[in-house]
Amino acid sequence: MNKEAADQAPTELYEQPGHLLRRAHQISASIFHDELGTRVTPIQYAILRILVEHPGIDQVSLAGLVAIDTSTAASVAIRLEEKKLLIRYLDPNNRRQRALYVTDAGRALMQSTVPAISRLHHRIFEGFTPEEENQFMSLLHKLVHINNSKSRAPLSRRKPAPPAEHSAPEQTET
Repeated sequence: MNKEAADQAPTELYEQPGHLLRRAHQISASIFHDELGTRVTPIQYAILRILVEHPGIDQVSLAGLVAIDTSTAASVAIRLEEKKLLIRYLDPNNRRQRALYVTDAGRALMQSTVPAISRLHHRIFEGFTPEEENQFMSLLHKLVHINNSKSRAPLSRRKPAPPAEHSAPEQTET
C-alpha cells in the first residue's frame, strides 16, 4: 500500500456507517459495563426487561422480541436461571417449549438497575441537545425499522402467545 492510500484508508473507514455503528455499540457497551459492572450483561438486561413485561412467554417469542436467535435466547435463559434470576418451566401443552418467568431476585435486580440505566442514557447523550437526542433516536429507530428484515434475527413485534394455563409457582428462599 502506498503512502497516499494509507493516509486515506482511516478517513474512509471513519465515514462508513457500519464502522460508526460498531463504534457506537462499543461505547454503549463500555458505559453499560461502567454503570452496571458484572451484575448483568446488556443481553441479559434486555431479556429480563422483556420478561418483566411478558411473564410466561416462551423462548421463541422472547427471541423475537429481543431480536436474537433462539439458541442465544435459550443459552442466556439457562445462565439467568443458574443465577436464580428467572425460572423456565416446560409448557404442559407443548413439551418442546418453556415458559419463562422472572424470579423475585430478578425483579429486585431489575429495580436496582433503574438509576444506572438512567445514568447510562445521560452519559451516552452527553453533549447532545435534547433536540439532537430526539433526532438521533428518531433516525436510529428509522434505520432499525427499515433494515429489520435484513437481520439474521429480526425483531418480532407480534404479540406473544399467552402463557400456558399455569401461573408462576411460589418461590422459596434458598
